[in-house]
Amino acid sequence: MSSQTTELPSNIAAHYPFIAKRKRLSCGFEMSYLDEGEGHPVIMVHGNPTWSFFYRDVVQTLKGNFRCIVPDHIGCGLSEKPKRGYRYTLDQRIRDLNELVEYLGVDRFDLVVHDWGGAIGIGMALQRISSLRRLAVLNTAAFVDSRIPRSISVCRFPLLGKLIVQGFNGFAGPATRMAVSKKALAESVKRGYLFPYRSWSSRKAVYEFVKDIPMHITHRSFGRLVKIENGLLKLRDIPVALFWGGKDFCFHDHFMNRWKRFLPQATVIHYANAGHYILEDEKESVCVGIQEFVSYDEDGIPDTPLA
Repeated sequence: MSSQTTELPSNIAAHYPFIAKRKRLSCGFEMSYLDEGEGHPVIMVHGNPTWSFFYRDVVQTLKGNFRCIVPDHIGCGLSEKPKRGYRYTLDQRIRDLNELVEYLGVDRFDLVVHDWGGAIGIGMALQRISSLRRLAVLNTAAFVDSRIPRSISVCRFPLLGKLIVQGFNGFAGPATRMAVSKKALAESVKRGYLFPYRSWSSRKAVYEFVKDIPMHITHRSFGRLVKIENGLLKLRDIPVALFWGGKDFCFHDHFMNRWKRFLPQATVIHYANAGHYILEDEKESVCVGIQEFVSYDEDGIPDTPLA
């Protein structure tokens, strides 16, 4: 493990006042991650095209009483960005996260997931189900579904999709507008989201994530996603909370209703006017909601006093 002071522009660092740590994984590349605070571990898993920056306010809210572990997937955020030699698949992502959790000696933990982090984080947790205490789900899916926005579908087209996503930043860039619905992001926050993805090569993982959406049985990640979906029944004995933005252009209420069928015990907090970046549109409410949720043990008894 190594630690480094991340060289972020001052206006971005003001939002992300953390020192990222690094771990070289068995895949051969270095993963950047946050390990902030002490106490019961809460692992937060981001999606595409975000990075640990997405969870910055949750970390600030929890780190007084919890150990916040927030990785950047390989190729994302402040992690190493391979030009070649890395398999950008769901299976590899789960393997990477499992390796980090094992390395950090995490036994019992809570999990917060968003977007692609749903399949990755839950895929990891299902392999160590006895260690998962609580699960918070933010606008994501971890099951097979045929619905995909046309704007994302176009980005999957061979050659054209690569040009749009890697060449013109036509995925991460528009997301800073399309993923919020209540108020435009402050310019410094927008720059924070886009900072790791400023060139063709640095956007490779963004494109590979889009390519890895398994829409057909022949897709390389379809079998793994089906396995995760089949494992969701194992989560029915675990406290689950859904924090859901009702104006998400991608993971809309159809996905929330599917979660409710898979996990009928889940508490649902629905924000009718929040978009995909729910932690931007409903920052304070969701951060406090997550804090309250993880502050109780399996029996609903306060386990960690609120600050």
